[in-house]
Amino acid sequence: MAAPWSGVWERNRFTESRPAFRATIESPYTRGAVTGIGVITALAGLVELAGVIASRSRSRPDLPPNESPKTHAG
Repeated sequence: MAAPWSGVWERNRFTESRPAFRATIESPYTRGAVTGIGVITALAGLVELAGVIASRSRSRPDLPPNESPKTHAG
């Protein structure tokens, strides 16, 4: 994985083997698009994780304050 703002992005096999794509890959617009997609993907993952955590907390039975889920014989 290479971040568009790192030096790895400019020096990689893809740009070395296909010089015609170098200008497109090094374009600030391409870098911005890749960064934007990465941010959207990360946010979507966080939203999904929050949904999983929320559904797990809703499905647990109400426990007394001093009892943990492992010791509850429900």
